[in-house]
Formats: sequence, structure tokens, C-alpha cells
Amino acid sequence: MAQNGSTNGAIDGPNNEAHYELLKAVEPAVHQLMADHNERREHWYAHEIVPWEKGRSFRDEPWDESQCTISPVARTSLVLNLLTEDNLPYYHSEIESHMKHASEVFQKWTNQWTAEEGQHAIAIRSYLLTTRNCDPYELEDDRLATMSTGFNTGAPNPTAVFAYTSAQELATRVSHRNAGKLTDDPVAYELMGRIATDENHHFMFYRGVITAMLAEQPELVLPYIYQQLDDFVMPGVGMPNFMRRAVEMAKAGVYNLRIHHDRVLKPLLRDWDVGSITGLTGASAEMQEKIMNLPDRVLRKAEILERRMGMTPA
Repeated sequence: MAQNGSTNGAIDGPNNEAHYELLKAVEPAVHQLMADHNERREHWYAHEIVPWEKGRSFRDEPWDESQCTISPVARTSLVLNLLTEDNLPYYHSEIESHMKHASEVFQKWTNQWTAEEGQHAIAIRSYLLTTRNCDPYELEDDRLATMSTGFNTGAPNPTAVFAYTSAQELATRVSHRNAGKLTDDPVAYELMGRIATDENHHFMFYRGVITAMLAEQPELVLPYIYQQLDDFVMPGVGMPNFMRRAVEMAKAGVYNLRIHHDRVLKPLLRDWDVGSITGLTGASAEMQEKIMNLPDRVLRKAEILERRMGMTPA
């Protein structure tokens, strides 16, 4: 079941065979993107950052909110970001399902990406529990509920998957970094900064795959860029109390529609240079125009929500 409503009956597109042919065509670019990623990214170790010296027995000293050292909205932001990371098995499963007929380099990347992402939940949970900045029982109950619900974007083909992951990794980078700033805690700031940097490296890979795809066959790619960006949501909608938590984060400036417009949507369209693609005709030219109109639509929605919430635009 699609969790972000991304399946759109109006966009059937070519069958998957065309998308796998496109993957084969961009394989040289993917090899280079992966080599660039491995040269650029420096692995880090969460155990060197988590303040283990603050840890105490929850049996001997039960948790109480008075023990928290960061603000309630900062705690909400870290917990929501953690639950997002907890769903990694579902993200891997969906991506892997689209890589079954792809070449080895795509499968190798998916496994490496999963391995690198796997440390994020470990790191955030270790920080929250060690510093007692969450209710440990509620956190575990929410993890269980979140993972029992599962997540799937509903992307119909590999092209749509790469379009979604490009936006999702960039959005997660922004959310993690802003959450770290909000804590006003140097340890949390460093930890979330490390995670955000990982997300940025992953974003650069996925963005690069779509860039290569657009250079090969923009007519095939543009409908799925529009499909994923038009109805984009972060992979957290199935979490307990998601809307309440998301509103808190929006008001605090961790992530909201204006940030999505400024820091995700516009940079992606600029980096992909969608508006400058030439030679498009008919439906493809119309799709290009629809994509370029997305930022204005999102900004109007952001302004409406800001008025409703009494928010001052950042």
C-alpha cells in the first residue's frame, strides 16, 4: 500500500522494461557516482560521540520528564527523526525490489546505502536513552507501532524510486540538521550534523542518478519527477501522533512547507536544470511546465498554513 499516495492513475508510463534499459544506459555514470561517494564520505563512529558517561540504570532510577536536558520540541524532533530512521528495513526492501533486474552496481549501492544508514537510528536512540531525553517505554512502543505499520512509497518503477529518494534524502538532511540546532546541546548538534552529512552524501548520489537519466531520456523521466514531487511526503505518516509532532516541528522551523519549498524543491529543480531541457514536445513539454510550476503551488500552500498556524515565515 502506498503511504504517500504517489501512485497516480493518470501516469501509467512505459512498462518497467524501458526503465531497466534506462538504468543500463546510465550505468557508467552510476559507477562514477559511487566512486565519488566512497572517496568523499568519511565513515564515523557513533560510540565516539554518544555521552555514555551520563547513562544510568532505568530499573534503579525510573525515567521522569524532569531529567530531560533539552526542550520538549527538540525531543519531539529527535524522536520523529529517529522513528523515520527505524523504518530502514522497509526502505531497503522497496528499493531492492526495483533493483532485481538491474546491474550489480545498483545492488551494491543499495546494500552500502543501507549499511551507512543503519548507524543513524543506533546513534539517535543511544543519545536519547543515555541522556534521558525521552520516555523509554513510549519510544519503544512507538518504534514497534511504526515498524508494524510499515512504509512503501508506491513508486511504480526504478525511475520513480530515484526521484523520490533524491527529494527524501535532501529533506532528511535538512530536518536532521535543524533538529540538532534546536537542541542547543553540542553533543546532539555534532551527532545530528554527522547524520545530516551522511544524508547529503546519499542525496548527491540519487540526484546524480536522475541527472544522468534526464540526459539520456527526459521524456521517460519527467512524468515520474512530477509524480513524486507533486505528492511528496516524508516517510513518517504512519507513525503514532505524526500530525501533532509534525506541526510542532513545523512551528519550530525544523521542517515545514516553506523549508521544503526553499531547501528541497527549488534546489532540486535547479540542480536537475529541468527548465532548460530542450527538444521536448507535446506531453513532455507540458510535463516540464507542470514541474516548473510546482514551487509556486507549494509556496502558496505554505503561506496558507503559516496564516492558519500563526507562523512568521523564516
